[in-house]
Amino acid sequence: MTGVVLRPMTGADLPAVHRLERLLFPEDAWSEEMLRGELADQPRTRHYVVAEGPGGEIVGYAGLAAAGGQADVQTIGVRADHRKNGIGAALLTELLDEAVRRGSEAVFLEVRADNDAARRLYERFGFARVGLRKRYYQPSNVDAIVMSRRFTPRPPMGFNRENT
Repeated sequence: MTGVVLRPMTGADLPAVHRLERLLFPEDAWSEEMLRGELADQPRTRHYVVAEGPGGEIVGYAGLAAAGGQADVQTIGVRADHRKNGIGAALLTELLDEAVRRGSEAVFLEVRADNDAARRLYERFGFARVGLRKRYYQPSNVDAIVMSRRFTPRPPMGFNRENT
């Protein structure tokens, strides 16, 4: 990930992020308005970051929704010419760290059934398949594999019955 920096996504990033979104997900890209709506809930229930290359260009982005002890990876995208450099792993790490900071007990995501590289990344990070959504991605009718990762609960702090 040489020279790439993660930083919070801002409204000023939306045109570049949307261009990348359309390039990466041409059949089911989010609109710029949808992305703007996600940012509007930041930081209350959303956490969005961009991966910025040395020249200031956005080469990746990711978003998390978190509320009520549960988090959902909304999106992760990395420009094709920057893949296999650890950017996707860094973005996912940031989302998982944020889920922990927000007290989430589990993180869920959907991944295209035909996206083996992304599925392998998620499995490396401890995600397991928990379901399948038939024909979730439209208009291509591709199934979504639902994956989840649970966090190990921390032991309670303070009062300990054994010491009384």
